[in-house]
Amino acid sequence: MAHLRGPEGCPWDREQDYDTLKGLMIEEAYEVVDAVNERDFKGLEDELGDLLFQVVFYSRLAEEEGRFNIDGVIEAVHAKLIRRHPHVFGEVRARDAGEALKSWLNAKEQERAATAQDKNAEKSILDGIAGSMPATLVAYELGLRAAEVGFDWKKAEDVLEKVEEEIGEIRHELRASAGTGETPALRPRIEEEVGDLLFSVANLARFVRSDPETCLRKANRKFMRRFQALEREVTAQGKKLRECSLEEMESLWNELKSKE
Repeated sequence: MAHLRGPEGCPWDREQDYDTLKGLMIEEAYEVVDAVNERDFKGLEDELGDLLFQVVFYSRLAEEEGRFNIDGVIEAVHAKLIRRHPHVFGEVRARDAGEALKSWLNAKEQERAATAQDKNAEKSILDGIAGSMPATLVAYELGLRAAEVGFDWKKAEDVLEKVEEEIGEIRHELRASAGTGETPALRPRIEEEVGDLLFSVANLARFVRSDPETCLRKANRKFMRRFQALEREVTAQGKKLRECSLEEMESLWNELKSKE
């Protein structure tokens, strides 16, 4: 990386900075996730290398400015792993996964308290959540952080009841807006209720031991697969989708679903 950034290296690599690499970092992370979802282990090996390259790239930029280097990155995560696993590297052992998680969370809480003290600021358990993450993952992380102190639903069925409650509130707002001449989708109250619904669904994913991005990505791929099959079927009939009625498309859609 030092050579690529050097005088005899690559002109493109030399022009990159902290901001120009952000999109590449996100893209590589998502490609890792795609490989995991597909259980494409050869692809995963390759994508992890691409992601690691971005880590090396950022570290080199910082080294050139005298801020830190790749050794510091590795040493920092090494120290963090030891610090957050007192039940492994300390004197007390965790008997099961529940005790291990409790120990991990206690260590994280101590870190947050120390960070807040260093910054002379009030600490919040919600501090440090990256705002650049997809909103579904922010919702997931907010729920996870709140759960650390016991502010959470007890079981998945409770979250599902909340989802149904939010759907009921959306129906109420839609009925209230009927006949007013307003566009419901543009009304702030409708937007707020849809947001509440999405927040609840994001945390429902947490309760079924997944995450909202994974769930939604799978749903997106499924929709694409089925819709493209619908397109092929309509084309095979010598027609175009725009020439089909909704009833025709729904009938074909259901037929294709039944064949999966």
